[in-house]
Amino acid sequence: MAHLSSTVSFRTSLRETVTNYVMLTKPVIVALLLTTTLGGMLIAARGLPPLSILIFTLIGGACAAGGANALNSYIDRNTDKAMGRTSRRPLPSGKISPRSALIFALALCIASIFILGLGVNWLSATLSTAGIVYYAYVYTVLLKRMTPQNIVLGGGAGAIPPLVGWAAVTNELNLLALYLFAIIFLWTPPHTWALMLLVEKDYRKVSIPMLPAAWGELEARRHIFLYSILLLIVTLMPVLYRGLSWIYLIGALILGVYFLTLAARLWFTPNQAKPIAKKLYHYSNGYLALLFVFMVIDVVILRP
Repeated sequence: MAHLSSTVSFRTSLRETVTNYVMLTKPVIVALLLTTTLGGMLIAARGLPPLSILIFTLIGGACAAGGANALNSYIDRNTDKAMGRTSRRPLPSGKISPRSALIFALALCIASIFILGLGVNWLSATLSTAGIVYYAYVYTVLLKRMTPQNIVLGGGAGAIPPLVGWAAVTNELNLLALYLFAIIFLWTPPHTWALMLLVEKDYRKVSIPMLPAAWGELEARRHIFLYSILLLIVTLMPVLYRGLSWIYLIGALILGVYFLTLAARLWFTPNQAKPIAKKLYHYSNGYLALLFVFMVIDVVILRP
């Protein structure tokens, strides 16, 4: 009986440990980044790429994204502890030690370089590594505490995964790949600021100048609206470039007009700012994924 109890306790402890390390990588963010990586691959290949490239790219991409997120958590562990939204994460809550988290994060980052470099190509590995450095150092260490425009300047880190997917298939980049980068680059500020409107008190408490906390709710709502206009315009550029066609155009217009409608409501109805910001934040996640779905459908159905 004691042996059975010990076995059950070990399994429970192992499951909790694995769960904590998985949560350290911010799996929801990893899933979204892998969606855009996969989208970049499918668009570049105009269908399914070779299975080995697909598997190695997604595994390497997951390691890179998870490792970068874990590094971000390690660097921000003290700040996260002071904020209500993040205080229950594995590091600030003490479920994982800082040393273990750092070793885990570095191991994932190093693994991603070799998986992509040896299993795919070195251009994809280089781009992925640039994304890790961009997010963990340029954004988290330098920009985050320096300027309210941190998420604008640092947003390029999250826009790199489709470039990794594209490079994995073609071993080069072209104008359409750069449009994918630009779309995510412009999507990141309104997506992030919508969330920041909901938790601005946390950032004031720890003196991190996220735009709503530093410049106020009014300025944040205005910026969200302006960036949403830019986002809609840039999402239509691949059609003008003729990299994508009418199927994508219809999808991008439907998704983008609703995104802009929410942003306009947020700007013009300040008394409902919090519920609209919450709706916009949740919609923006699905928006990006569906936008890439329309791209993939377009190139697969209308492939030359």
